[in-house]
Amino acid sequence: MHLILLGAPGSGKGTQGSLLAEHFGAQHISSGQLLRAHLGDATAFGKRIEDYVRTGELVPDEVVLELLRPAVTAAVADGGYVLDGFPRTLRQAELAFREAVPMGATADAVVYLAVPDEIVRQRLAGRSEGRVDDGSSEVTERRLRIFHAETEPLLDYYRSRGLLVTIDAAGPAEEVTAATIAALEAR
Repeated sequence: MHLILLGAPGSGKGTQGSLLAEHFGAQHISSGQLLRAHLGDATAFGKRIEDYVRTGELVPDEVVLELLRPAVTAAVADGGYVLDGFPRTLRQAELAFREAVPMGATADAVVYLAVPDEIVRQRLAGRSEGRVDDGSSEVTERRLRIFHAETEPLLDYYRSRGLLVTIDAAGPAEEVTAATIAALEAR
């Protein structure tokens, strides 16, 4: 299974990514976790992305692709992937598709975890992970604006390719997982 998860910050991509990867025998690849690991370890890569993450900006496309390429390549060779947090822009989607075609790594489906902004605000305010990209209402609002402007256009892109599966992700995680698996298996 090659699966992409889309959704606003706090929509449950990380939770669903882990659960779906386990269900389908795929690797969960979280661009956010990879980025935060580099920040936490203060790697050279982490230093390149620090200002973007701290202010809620999107990390440049080429930089994210550089980070994800080895993880996706390894996952494709080992049963597939559930990718969360990438792509976030139409340009990223187009660049990733061009790279994925020759590797046989194109997505089988794209799951959009639909959550109202108010629930996103509540979830992000309640996170206790100490993440640099959560907590502040100013950063949350900036991330929501970026999501609506940059990521929502991907819905039409993937819908036009027949890949989009929209799931109401406002409920409990186990209900979202069950609905997602049912929708994917019905395809």
